[in-house]
Parts: sequence; C-alpha cells; structure tokens
Amino acid sequence: MEQTSAQVHKSGFVNIVGNPNVGKSTLMNLLVGERISIATFKAQTTRHRIMGILNTPEMQICFSDTPGVLKPSYKLQEQMLQFSESALQDADVLLYVTDMVETPDKNADFLQKVSRLKEPILLLINKIDLSNQQALTAKVDEWHAVLPQAEVFPISALHRFGVDQVLERIKALLPASPAYFDKDAWTDKPARFFVTEIIREKILLYYTKEIPYSVEVAVESFKETEALIRISAIIYVERDSQKGIIIGHQGTALKRVSSEARRELERFFDKKIFLQCFVKVDKDWRSSDKAMKQFGYQLE
Repeated sequence: MEQTSAQVHKSGFVNIVGNPNVGKSTLMNLLVGERISIATFKAQTTRHRIMGILNTPEMQICFSDTPGVLKPSYKLQEQMLQFSESALQDADVLLYVTDMVETPDKNADFLQKVSRLKEPILLLINKIDLSNQQALTAKVDEWHAVLPQAEVFPISALHRFGVDQVLERIKALLPASPAYFDKDAWTDKPARFFVTEIIREKILLYYTKEIPYSVEVAVESFKETEALIRISAIIYVERDSQKGIIIGHQGTALKRVSSEARRELERFFDKKIFLQCFVKVDKDWRSSDKAMKQFGYQLE
C-alpha cells in the first residue's frame, strides 16, 4: 500500500549561520521553543555549535546555532569559524541570517562557499523593525544579487515577525526520514554545557570591554539529587587584573554573577541549585590546544 503524505515522517538538520550580532541565537530559541542558545547584545556570544531539537508527531527538526562568522585572530576564533563552516556540510536546509545594517561584502569568502550549496538556502533579513520599506527593498535586491538561489524572508526576531512563516517553510523543505534522536530529546549537549553557557552569559551582560571575551567557564563538579543540584564552576581569565575585575571589591561582582546565574539555572533545570564559582588565571587558554580541548572544542 502506498504511504499517504500524512504517514511520511520528516527529519532534517537546519543549520543557522551568519555574522556576529545579527540575532541568530534569539532566532534559534524562537524556532526551537526552548532557551538553548545564550543571547546578548554583544558579538561573539556563541562559541560552540549548539543543537536544539523540535519534535512533533510528524517530524523532527534539528536546529544548529553556530558562532558568528569572522576572520580568526587566534585559536579560539579559528575553532569558531570551523563550527560555522561545518554547518555547510551537513545541512538539509541552511538559514543564513543577516540584518538591515550588514552588507554582503563583510565575509565574501564564506558567502562564496554558501553560494555553492545545492541544499535549500533561506536568507533571513533580521531587525526590519529598525528600518523602512524602501530600505528593505534595496537590501533584498542587494542580497539577491549575491545569493540568487536563496529564498528571502524579512523578519524581526525581537518581535517574532515572520518567524512562523520561516518555520512553515522549513517544515515543507525537510526530507522524508525517520527521527535522528529520541523523541524526548531537545538538545545534543550535556547538562554541564548549559551551566557554563549560562554563567558566561551573565559575564557577558555584567562586564564591559575585553573581559567577556577573555573568559571561559568549566564545570568542576555537578552532583544532582532529587531535590538539589550542587555545582562547582571555574571562571578562567587571561590576566591577574581580569581576575580582580571578575571578583570585584570584596567579592561583590562575583557574587552578583553567581546569584544571577543560580537563578537562571534554577529556571533552566526546574530545581534548586547550589552554585559555587571560583576564578583562575590561564594566560594562554585562547591559544592553547590543551585548554581548548578542556573547554570542549574539538580541534582538528
């Protein structure tokens, strides 16, 4: 007997790429319906390739948020670019996110690789709420000249305008396939990963200048009982002066970050959290293979 369309299960990988600070993480969270990626107003927030899985009875959509595309200056940024380039290799649908300010010449080399894809490309122009129709028309024409095969979707992730239309188009483009992950899965990352991301998000929000970009977080211990999760985390910085700034006068800055992170973790895990944060100096962590592997970056 021939299957009807209602009986065909669809699954696929929808990878999100683009330059920093165009709203990729906010869009990812909206599409998945869960808070998977940290989203702040600062560039280079996402450092890993983070998967969020949307399950329905008829389909499984594996969204993947990648670091913003940039020209690397040190080993960490080289790894971030590798994550973005890897997203071009296994996508069933590619979402290229830009905004009303960015121009296509910013990362021409990466866009050339995107233009060679045979898979469907959805070009999302975000933050249209900050512009007008005339400017949007010009921006659509500008991007269409660079990626003529892409379908263009003007959106505002902040106001969720156009996001539902993007999701419906993704569903239509997914290939017929069984689910890749268990139907109750919502990410491919372990619990410890989200602890480090939430702590790092608070650092991004509460510190200025170079401090957030010189910081990495590692979970030293994660012990869960029925009523409580006890977490010990280390915040790594590159210089002694940065350690002093993170800790603050009489420890007030570190206490604030720890308190905000604890509250966010309690919402995330829906459980009481006991969180201890310590600060250590590792002068070479952004350029050290050993340190990068410790923080979960898979170096080639």
